[in-house]
Amino acid sequence: MTKVRTRIAPSPTGDPHVGTAYIALFNLCFARQHGGEFVLRIEDTDQQRSSRESEQQIFDALRWLGIEWNEGPDVGGPHGPYRQSERGHIYKQYSDELVANGHAFPCFCSTERLDQVRAEQMARKETPRYDGHCMHLAPEEAQRRIAAGESHVTRMKVPTEGVCVVPDMLRGDVEIPWDRMDMQVLMKADGLPTYFLANVVDDHLMGITHVLRGEEWLPSAPKLIKLYEYFGWDQPALCYMPLLRNPDKSKLSKRKNPTSITFYQRMGFLPEAMLNYLGRMGWSMPDEREKFTLDEMVEHFDLSRVSLGGPIFDMEKLSWLNGQWIRELSVEQFAGEVQRWALNPEYLMKIAPLVQGRVETFSQIEPLAGFFFSGSVNADISLFAHKKLDADTVRLAMQLLLWKLEALRQWDKDRITAVVQAVAEHLEVKLRDLMPLLFASITGQASSVSVLDAMEILGPDLSRFRLRQAIETLGGVSKKETKEWEKRLSAIAC
Repeated sequence: MTKVRTRIAPSPTGDPHVGTAYIALFNLCFARQHGGEFVLRIEDTDQQRSSRESEQQIFDALRWLGIEWNEGPDVGGPHGPYRQSERGHIYKQYSDELVANGHAFPCFCSTERLDQVRAEQMARKETPRYDGHCMHLAPEEAQRRIAAGESHVTRMKVPTEGVCVVPDMLRGDVEIPWDRMDMQVLMKADGLPTYFLANVVDDHLMGITHVLRGEEWLPSAPKLIKLYEYFGWDQPALCYMPLLRNPDKSKLSKRKNPTSITFYQRMGFLPEAMLNYLGRMGWSMPDEREKFTLDEMVEHFDLSRVSLGGPIFDMEKLSWLNGQWIRELSVEQFAGEVQRWALNPEYLMKIAPLVQGRVETFSQIEPLAGFFFSGSVNADISLFAHKKLDADTVRLAMQLLLWKLEALRQWDKDRITAVVQAVAEHLEVKLRDLMPLLFASITGQASSVSVLDAMEILGPDLSRFRLRQAIETLGGVSKKETKEWEKRLSAIAC
């Protein structure tokens, strides 16, 4: 009997997302329940946005939760390399095979032509899709243009009529019309694969037997199935998990809910409680109990107990469950967890130099530096009154700061300072004009220890969270303002 093998394949392009942990947990449980193996693979073909810092954060965040993998970039294994950026020669080989067998073709169309075709299709109220312009080029002509160095991508051929039956472990057979499918790009102009080719090739070569992924990928499943058919490979069993949602039923997003795993670590949630809560997302124990361990979830795991209704990620419910875990700790365990969270020597040694020169008694530490041990600071709105900036410009400045800081992958004082300086220059104000806004947002006070040092110590998750809270305190940002202000981002050089 074939050994069950599942995988998670996150992209290292941002903070480690709770949705990644949710899908990883269900893949892990399914594999362990069947005595199988769980693989972690890194999808880092987006070279501009991928980073090793983000990759390491994914490793650290999943391990904090208690999710371990049998094979991966950091632990090795017999099916490596486990980073897609290191497998380029493999994808080229299989891409060339598809072209040679008539299942794919080089496409030389410019971005301008593709935009024009799609605009014309939309004007005719047709589904925007590639029109097959390069599909019938003679192979000799295509090779001549490639040899001449002409920029091109590789596209797969897809049917234009009929339906594809997608066998979903949760929904049964799902019929999706082929006329909804575009001729997917498989290899980009930079020679790197897209998600579709890389995932099919990697899942096959790594012996993945079951793929549990988010339901947002269900509409594009026919393209993956067609690739398996083109290669003549057996496809893995497919399972499309329901998406995590905000309380208002919208897709979980950082604009409405903190989505970074490390945010919850910094806020003082127990990893066991966090994993327990993710396990309750659309799934339940046979006896319906709310509190259970990872081992208990593995023991009783059954995909038939997954509910297709979008599970609601509710901070209040998570906090309640975390409280249940906390209250079952012994006093000694509780004290130990608090020490590990924020009263550990490593964290205190970062704070001590900022505080020592500003206090005369130890009792003055808490008023000065209590914000280092808080989640929210709930700054009073009066702290954002500014001598030089009107209320709208204050919100603009803070939103631009937040967006630029969200894109910052290497989090240190110098880089944070560079972001603040760049936003100040864009708004034609001095650096010191923006500092009161940061003091209020980050510390909840008009002044304190160095706020830029404090942001480095607090880390990106809490710093960004507090900025978001401050913006909401000031009335938030409308959709119209968001569209207008986003246009200014590219003009901020940093």
